[in-house]
Amino acid sequence: MAAGRGAELLRPPTSSGRATFLELFFDLAFVVALTRVSQRFAGLSDDSGWALVTGFGRTLLLFLALWLIWSHTAWITSRYEPERPIIQAVVVGTMFAGLIMAVTLPRAMEERALPFVAAYLMVMVVRPLVVAAALRGHPRRLVPFRLAVWASASAPLWLAGALGPDRLRLPLWAAALAVDYLAWSLGWPLPWLGASNVSRWRIAGTHLADRYQQVFLIALGESILVIGVVFSGTDYSAERAAAFAVAFATSALLWRIYFHRAGLLLTDALDRAVMPGRLGAASERTHLLIVLSVLVTSVGYELVIDQPFGQPRPSWLLFVVGGPMLFLVARMRLEYEIFGRVTQSRVIGLVALLVFTPALARWTPMVGLSVVAGVLALVALLDALRSRGQPVEVPASPIGRAAPEVRDSEA
Repeated sequence: MAAGRGAELLRPPTSSGRATFLELFFDLAFVVALTRVSQRFAGLSDDSGWALVTGFGRTLLLFLALWLIWSHTAWITSRYEPERPIIQAVVVGTMFAGLIMAVTLPRAMEERALPFVAAYLMVMVVRPLVVAAALRGHPRRLVPFRLAVWASASAPLWLAGALGPDRLRLPLWAAALAVDYLAWSLGWPLPWLGASNVSRWRIAGTHLADRYQQVFLIALGESILVIGVVFSGTDYSAERAAAFAVAFATSALLWRIYFHRAGLLLTDALDRAVMPGRLGAASERTHLLIVLSVLVTSVGYELVIDQPFGQPRPSWLLFVVGGPMLFLVARMRLEYEIFGRVTQSRVIGLVALLVFTPALARWTPMVGLSVVAGVLALVALLDALRSRGQPVEVPASPIGRAAPEVRDSEA
């Protein structure tokens, strides 16, 4: 009987695969957070050497903490009925905590470390306990219980980093985040209970694919916001107008390359997968890289529009060229997840950027971004030529093909 009451929270097969309006509302807090991450990255443009490495590592850590919150929320609404009041309350509470993390993020490594960590731990520890309590006697309640136990284990590291000396904050938080990500990859194993095999979880594949596509568009929208804000806030000139146009074209090409075949067929691939949880977990890591690459690229837009023909700085290549390179690598991974192969167009684009990078270190930022846009245009053109006159491919993912050998009551 208890399991029956808890089962009311599970997402039924007839539930809509589309994201709810509440989830789209939740994404607004993530938009603010991504903007703050982008601003922190942009603040590194004048750094070099160890200062650049350390600053990039600090901002990357904050982004990974935010991503963990967002991705866990996407999986919750893919496994549980988002129209249920308790799940809606969980999403709204997560949104508030995410907004706190977003507004404290610019100084999260300094004097605002404690509120950032408090909001993070509220989601990681309290939220799964609420879900477990709502599931009552259902076997699936053990999954959020495991998560809460592991989050509680890493909490002392988070708190020690927030309350301790500033010099220890980065290593302590890096260790805590490593524990949180490792626990997820292992299925939060506990003595006597074992681990929960994420690959065997029953999820709404259409919904999860929809959320991944939406978060990519959110990141892309943030890059468009950067383009507009930076251009409108500077003195108008032909050079800046040209940089504005090239930056916009680059974002449009990122959109085109992502959705050409693989990104568009992610939903179909998850629907066809025998074990959608396995493919969903792989795609989560891929979209982490994709979103990060778009954020890094948007910083390059800001630098180029602000000073299109300024003095070349090697650190700028990290954003102007490094972001698009990471995007192509992640896009190759996504294509393999959907079709089990990688087309030559993306390999050609990646090799071209690697070859051009040493020369671009001596040229102005505008030249670097123009070369990047040209390479991405070549990739998009080769994709179009390859698929011209061909029917839409059927996903043939090598991930999640094998049928589960043992029925998991927690799935």
